[in-house]
Amino acid sequence: MAKQAATHQISRVSRPRLYEQLVEQIMDFIEAAQLGPGDTLPAERDLAERLGVSRATLAQALVALEVLGVIDVQHGTGAVLVYRPNVPSVIKGLREHRSRLPEIVEARSTLEVKLAELAAARRTGQDMKAIDQALDAMAEEVATGDRGARGDELFHQAVTAAAHSAVLAQLMTFIAGMVLETRLESLGQPGRPEQSLASHRKIADAIRSQDSAAAAAAMLEHIDLVSDVALLKHG
Repeated sequence: MAKQAATHQISRVSRPRLYEQLVEQIMDFIEAAQLGPGDTLPAERDLAERLGVSRATLAQALVALEVLGVIDVQHGTGAVLVYRPNVPSVIKGLREHRSRLPEIVEARSTLEVKLAELAAARRTGQDMKAIDQALDAMAEEVATGDRGARGDELFHQAVTAAAHSAVLAQLMTFIAGMVLETRLESLGQPGRPEQSLASHRKIADAIRSQDSAAAAAAMLEHIDLVSDVALLKHG
């Protein structure tokens, strides 16, 4: 019985660290392969086989490394190494990023819901045109298999501009770098780019109809969607 209890205890302690272990494995591979800045990592399928993990699990770890600036994931090219830090610094950055995510989501749900509400009340025809152009840009990216990060960014910038609130716009600029973390983390989830685009269209429709309550509700629903990320589920 004591042996079973010990085994169960070890399992509970190790589970939250699985994500970190995979990141460590990737960093060890980079070191062993002597990859340097500008070098491309193997294709996800090959790398997943070498590390003995699923492609979905590997993809989430790569997103975390992209958020930390270690790699740059380029559509059609793959993951390109930006710099090669030591493993302890990467793990420290990963833990800080993970602990920061809930607060970033909290800030977004406060600011962006109000911005959507104001945008519905104050938007001009030109504002609506910018929102539609952002939707088109993201749709084009997603259609080619890209995550649509640029179009996503343009959409939220367009909604912010349509609110015509200088102070709220300044606050959004202040947290822009942190929002980028949640954007990359969210759009790295399987099927998320398509879901996010559909969510954006719902927000845009409410703003177009000048329905402030619907726009606020749609934005809150969107923030809830993009807050559902794998990193927060690993322990």
